[in-house]
Amino acid sequence: MPSSAKSAPAKGQPDPLDARMLEGLVGYNARRAWLIVSDFFAERMAPYGLKQIDFSVLSLLAHNPGATSRQLCNTLDILPPNLVSLVVTLDSRGLIERRPHPHDGRAVGLHLTPAGETLVREAEQAVVQLEADASARLSARERETLIKLLQKIYL
Repeated sequence: MPSSAKSAPAKGQPDPLDARMLEGLVGYNARRAWLIVSDFFAERMAPYGLKQIDFSVLSLLAHNPGATSRQLCNTLDILPPNLVSLVVTLDSRGLIERRPHPHDGRAVGLHLTPAGETLVREAEQAVVQLEADASARLSARERETLIKLLQKIYL
């Protein structure tokens, strides 16, 4: 809703600011939407003890068993030192394990453990639902279009 169309503030609330400039920016709108999705994510993933990056790594491993750290870093656009501590944490939780890579003797493949498989299966279902809840104001077609448009920015 454009700022100029906003109703008067409730009693005791400050006057709204003119945010039309910001509301015309992709980054501002993406960040505002992300804050909503991020809040849903944090709330719904707390029982699983997962942050967004944890979930992303586990989901990628669920769908790409044996992926290497290098592949994960490239896909998620994260630095290797940041992934190292994450892998150690997930390993210490018994969610992943390292195995020799079948084609590259220098590489190590990462795999989900049975506990990791169970956790990611449940977490993925919860994430699908939380995304539906966070984007409930959108039709299915609008949601699909939004995802495609956002991907055009970073792919």
